Amino acid sequence: MISFLISILILVLGYFVYGNYIEKKFGVDTKRPTPAIYKEDGVDFVPLSLGKIFLIQFLNIAGLGPIFGAIAGALWGPVAFLWIVFGSIFAGAVHDYFSGMLSVRHDGDSIPEIVGKYLGTGVKYFMRIFSVVLLILVGVVFVKGPATILQELTGLNVSLLVGIIFIYYLLATMIPIDKLIGKVYPIFGLSLLIMAVGLFFALIFQDYSIPELTFQNITNMHSNPEKYPVFPLLFVTIACGAISGFHSTQSPLMARCLTNEVHGKKVFFGAMITEGIVALVWAAIAMSFFGGVRELGETMAQEGHNAAWVVNIICNTTLGRVGGILAVFGVVAAPITSGDTAFRSARLTIADSLNINQSKLVKRLMVTVPIFLIALALTKINFAIIWRYFGWSNQMLATVVLWAIAVYMKKHNKSIWFILIPSAFMTAVVTTYILVAPEGFNLEYKFSCIVGIIVSIALSTWFLLSKALKDNA
Repeated sequence: MISFLISILILVLGYFVYGNYIEKKFGVDTKRPTPAIYKEDGVDFVPLSLGKIFLIQFLNIAGLGPIFGAIAGALWGPVAFLWIVFGSIFAGAVHDYFSGMLSVRHDGDSIPEIVGKYLGTGVKYFMRIFSVVLLILVGVVFVKGPATILQELTGLNVSLLVGIIFIYYLLATMIPIDKLIGKVYPIFGLSLLIMAVGLFFALIFQDYSIPELTFQNITNMHSNPEKYPVFPLLFVTIACGAISGFHSTQSPLMARCLTNEVHGKKVFFGAMITEGIVALVWAAIAMSFFGGVRELGETMAQEGHNAAWVVNIICNTTLGRVGGILAVFGVVAAPITSGDTAFRSARLTIADSLNINQSKLVKRLMVTVPIFLIALALTKINFAIIWRYFGWSNQMLATVVLWAIAVYMKKHNKSIWFILIPSAFMTAVVTTYILVAPEGFNLEYKFSCIVGIIVSIALSTWFLLSKALKDNA
């Protein structure tokens, strides 16, 4: 329990101390007009209040990530706490803050356009395709997951439920952001926070024993440690609770609604830290609810005992009837609200790439319909396959964005070490993962780790010595 409480305290202090440091390094300008003001179009560029933007941003980046990812990450034991805490503060929050604020500074551009400006035209074209593919994968993941759960609750046909969710997604993708997302999402975001707070107090006042972060416990507690090494699998499994490339695609949505740059720390840095706290709560209760890490692994190994089942049983047991309602929200509504913004981001990314004005409905339809046809076809593919490729693609995107931020800082003659370190670390993670993973090259583990480290060092060295990156932007 002590380690858990200290971890939460560090996350909170990280927001105030490190958040202020990052804000200072970026250099906010409170008098500078934001795109929400000078590009207001009543559809995507719409000024919103700080409270609404924070809750929408939190819900957009959260979804099932800090819940399902944290439960899966808990299988490795308390070492997951370290990644959630330090990943959220030094990688995820920095990544999210700069993704949002660079969009604010670049007229509300989508992340591929921003990355392309600092990493080159070739990377921009790659990122346009890569981002759209990732966003469609997110949308598909967050269609099939909720549809399957709803089928278990209602008995309705899965295909029918998929169709209903797709119709909602189609509407949410095109409707002005303040008409649906701006009104409903703050309520959903608040509900997700209430669920986490309820579980936090359950951990404090009910009879749960959370594993402590001791030297003996900072080890791989997975039931099959050789097949599931901490590095790099833990760092891909827990993404939204630490760092996630998906967040960089969502931050521009709120960058188009921000009315003052000073709100950036609260919205982007703050939402990521809040998500880290939610992930920490879920990791802790997953480790303790069934009696320990080993017992969690044995329970989840049983047929039908997936992460959704864990959420349902924990909420209903610890929070009663209210918990049951929140559990349904947590595993159904939350992913749906991330799925629709994923498709919305895909529309905006394509529109930005092709310079298609989105103020008219017919032009929004022209971009949206092909996206949904592709997504509908992908729902026929095995869910597990889509999820495995999504995990690596998600962290790969985060890595590319981190390097773009590093180049931005260097071109502006600003401090770079705070962004270079997470960039280098995530480079080693994604390189090692794709080499060792079954869906990748399935190579020998030690060899993959060595190659991952070499690639990271080589890229970092090139970055530091490159004269081309020393020119002012």
